[in-house]
Order: sequence, then C-alpha cells, then structure tokens
Amino acid sequence: MQENKAIEVSGLTKKFGALTAVDNVSFDVSEGEFFGFLGPNGAGKTTLIRILTTLLKPTSGGAVVACCDVAKFPERVRREIGVVPQAMTSDLDLTGYENMDIYGRFYGMPSRERKERIAYLLELVGLTQRANDLVAAYSGGMRRRLEIARGLVHRPKLLFLDEPTIGLDPQSRQNIWGFLKKLMEGDRMTIFLTTHYMEEAEELCRRIAIIDSGKIVVIGSPDELKSRIPGNDSIVLTVDNIPQDIIARIDKLSFVHKSSVEENKIRVFVESGANNLPGLIDEARLSGAKILSASIHEQSLEDVFIHYTGKSIREEEVKKVSFLVGAGIPRKWGR
Repeated sequence: MQENKAIEVSGLTKKFGALTAVDNVSFDVSEGEFFGFLGPNGAGKTTLIRILTTLLKPTSGGAVVACCDVAKFPERVRREIGVVPQAMTSDLDLTGYENMDIYGRFYGMPSRERKERIAYLLELVGLTQRANDLVAAYSGGMRRRLEIARGLVHRPKLLFLDEPTIGLDPQSRQNIWGFLKKLMEGDRMTIFLTTHYMEEAEELCRRIAIIDSGKIVVIGSPDELKSRIPGNDSIVLTVDNIPQDIIARIDKLSFVHKSSVEENKIRVFVESGANNLPGLIDEARLSGAKILSASIHEQSLEDVFIHYTGKSIREEEVKKVSFLVGAGIPRKWGR
C-alpha cells in the first residue's frame, strides 16, 4: 500500500544573488514518519526548512507541506503545521496554561475544544500539576515540554522541531524523547527534526537526510546509512602534531578504507579495529606523529556525518542558530 506524503519536495532551489543556498533538492516524508534532517553550518539546512515553514519562497522548484504548495498557499500550510524553534519563546510572566490558551486563541479554537486539548496535552507532557504556575518558575526541561505541547494545541498534521533538547541535562533529554515517542504512537504525528545529537537522531528517527553544500548527499534509515560506510570500526588518534604525509602513509595500509584529519585528531575507517590498532599506531609514529591517545568506535551516525560532510557535527554546536531567526538569509540580503 502506497504511503501518503506529509512533505513532497521537488527540484527545490533557493538563490541569493550568485549564491545557491539550496540546489535542486528533492525528497519526501511520509505521513506518520519521524524524519531527521542534519547538516553542517552553511550547508543549506536552515534555508530549506525556512522554505518548508513558509518563511522563504523558493527560487524554483516546489514543496507541498501537509496540505498545500508552500509558495502558493502559505496561510493554509501554517494552519496545518506546528513549529517549535530552538529558542525558548514561552512568556515567563504567564502560567503554563495561559501560554497554551493564547496560542489556541491565535488559531481561533472554540473555548471548550481549547480547554479539552490543553488539558490533554498538559497531562501528556507531565505538567498538569504545574499548569497554573508561572513559566518563570519552570526548569529548562519543563519549559521545553511546555513549548512542544503548545505547538500541538491546534492539532497540526506536521510538527517541525529545531534542536528540541539542546542545553538540557541527560534526564530531561530522555523525558523529551519519551514524550515524543508517545506522541508518535498515540497521535500518528509526522515530525521533522533537526538536531546535532547523533544519539537523538538514531533513537527517534525512522529516516535521516544529510544536506551539504545545498544538496541532499544521503538519505536512509540509521542502519542503512551506517551500512554504507566502509569498514566496521573507526579509530581516532589524538596527536600532538600532524605530519604532512601522515594521511598518505595511513591510506596505503591494506586494512584502511578511508582517513581524515580534524584539528589534532586523525579518524581512520578500518576493519576489525582492535586487531589493526597496533599497526596503525606504528605507521603513525613512523610518520613522526606523537600520539596522545587512541580510541576505537563501532560505526555510528557521527561517522556517517563525517564521511559525507568531512567534519564532525559537534563543531557546529556553538554556531547553531534557530531556523526561525538568524541564519538562512545572507546578511547582504537582510533578514
């Protein structure tokens, strides 16, 4: 049976003068799917999401989101989607209930429906007992749960989440994951997630797309993506210096599939990391490298990201901005 599509993107391109931020991108997201979207800073991720959420118009190509073409019917699309930005936007001077009630009023929800929906969502996110407390008294995890619940008040078909657990402690992050899983199971919600936490993407997403230089470079389930990376392990050598010829020497080793350098770390994709670690260390030392530490990892989404983009997503953490504010439009064209 063919799945209905919550998002259909076809040949989408966005240019800012001579700069092509999104370059002929096509993909789709099925209804009820938890979809992850990853990309390094400047890859076009923010621009594409701003188009999908009707904040920018494409230069060419098209996208249908939830119900309609985003360029032709942006108002209708906005009524069918919920958006939870990275930045906290709930009003600290209002209670949790009041924050949600105002949101429901924005969408013209009748009083009775609004009250029933808010009560259901507050129970779902575990905030019923704190509904009448000022949001200023909420912890970071509580406030994030409130903001996700608020984005669902008007019963959207599709929820966009931008870094929903950034800055939260591990326990709060696990609580958010549990809530999102319940949401998927109970409401069959379609969720479009951006995150820099690889374990979050792997835990929640059925499929993941990685964008780089304005193009989708790979798309698939976490297991599919990992299976495409050569070698079953990666070895990371932290060194005091990077000799000029070290990569050329390492790449000649029979058990090495690929290697790369990030700052003072050398990442090498190999078969059987434990067996081949001594040989790799010997070769690195022969090239003149002073090794400070070595570690072996099973293939992960982090390795997938590095393989396709050439950098660790952790580099982007300090540069990350919400797709609702900031990046997406080069400064010379304004915001």
